Amino acid sequence: MAEVETFDVLIIGAGISGINTAYRLQTEIPNATYTILESRDTIGGTWDLFRYPGIRSDSDLFTFGFQWEPWPYKTPIAKGHLIRQYLKECVSKYNIDQHIRFHHKVLALDWSRKTEQWKASVEHNGQRKEVRANWLIMGTGYFDHDNPLKTTIPGLDNYKGKIIHPQFWPEEYDHTGKRIAIIGSGATAVTLVPTLSETAAAVTMIQRSPSYIVPINNASPATSWFMKLLPAFYAGTLLRIKYLWAGYMVVLFTRYFPQHARTMMINKAIPELPARISAHPHFEPAYTPWQQRLCICPDGDFYQALRDKPDTQIVTGHIDTVTQDGVRMKDGTKIDADVIVTATGLQMRMGGGIPMTVNGEKVNWAGRLVWNGAMIQDVPNMMFVLGYVDASWTLGADATAHIFTRLLKHMNSKGIRSAAPREPSHGVGGYRKFWSLTSTYSEHAASLLPKYGNTGPWKPKNSPPLDWLHSKWGDIVTGLHFSP
Repeated sequence: MAEVETFDVLIIGAGISGINTAYRLQTEIPNATYTILESRDTIGGTWDLFRYPGIRSDSDLFTFGFQWEPWPYKTPIAKGHLIRQYLKECVSKYNIDQHIRFHHKVLALDWSRKTEQWKASVEHNGQRKEVRANWLIMGTGYFDHDNPLKTTIPGLDNYKGKIIHPQFWPEEYDHTGKRIAIIGSGATAVTLVPTLSETAAAVTMIQRSPSYIVPINNASPATSWFMKLLPAFYAGTLLRIKYLWAGYMVVLFTRYFPQHARTMMINKAIPELPARISAHPHFEPAYTPWQQRLCICPDGDFYQALRDKPDTQIVTGHIDTVTQDGVRMKDGTKIDADVIVTATGLQMRMGGGIPMTVNGEKVNWAGRLVWNGAMIQDVPNMMFVLGYVDASWTLGADATAHIFTRLLKHMNSKGIRSAAPREPSHGVGGYRKFWSLTSTYSEHAASLLPKYGNTGPWKPKNSPPLDWLHSKWGDIVTGLHFSP
């Protein structure tokens, strides 16, 4: 085995989370050594993996972009290629790219109480090597990059046409002139419909139950004037603040007045629909907003496709069976299709599915308490990075990065080697589920996920402004057990 390398911090994953953590680390603690291990051949994580037609952000880029390098474009919702370009410019500008090692797949992780370090077993170009670090940051997201959610679609094996899952869209596939059935009603399906309908012969979105599909203006005169009149950093910062508070106010409204919010969102969809499509049952979800994710459609492109393309349809109900040449619903409706797109969700997976042990004992994520939305019970010197379900991912990721750098500074100043969350003897005021949404993919994974408490550092992050204040100046010691 080659010589073992040792770092202060090992970051796994060169997506949004890993890049942001690296910037905060090198800025706040310049003398800290770190490396980022990325199993793929480029940065971007989700934004490089997903290449289905029309892929775009499902939250605004003024808050999804980095606070330290504001989103430079006037459109808050952007396509995947622009996001990838932005990320590449960021890692180059701040020399983060010099710390990234591609084609480095982490096979296993073990914390040694003897050395008080993490040992990562890594595969690179067919060779095994070892990397050690005092701290481990899991920037691996929350879903399985290799396997989509397994759902049962009756009769799918009967189908003679092409089946595509958006997570693995064929790069050279030409859908021109095809009759396409999209099974699903989430953000991916809502993105695919207007894009595919431009050249497909017919597009039908088949949904078991509706989602809230919210049209927004994807550019405004105010945004353009901000960016023309102010230096880029100040314009971007002001727009970030604007979108952060606007989004947060919407979330608070849906929390405290869920039925009013439901009525407003349904009423907003009605005038967007062509006469041939009614709001009931296609646009009347059974749940209130943010029990599942809202689907954003910039400039109302989803509804525009329904209005402009008579062969773009929406069908609501239960599938009876997939036939050799299409889909038959339980009410007898038949959808002929050359292609079936199974936009049925993601398979949740914590820690990138990497086997982890503490002193040789297996770490099971399921049921462990989460500390400050960033560490799990009894696992030392490891933080995982997650964003929000009802706000931009990066806001939550940045809160975690601030907590991490503050904690590391504290430990360095006190000569402390390790820190691990411990459940207090007086309890945490009861438990609550880790993923607050009721979407199918989260319900499937519920038994595999950690959990939150109801008090102190065991509560979930659910308020971006307050969480930011806490990450900068709040208590980051309570709930941790320190070892010198």
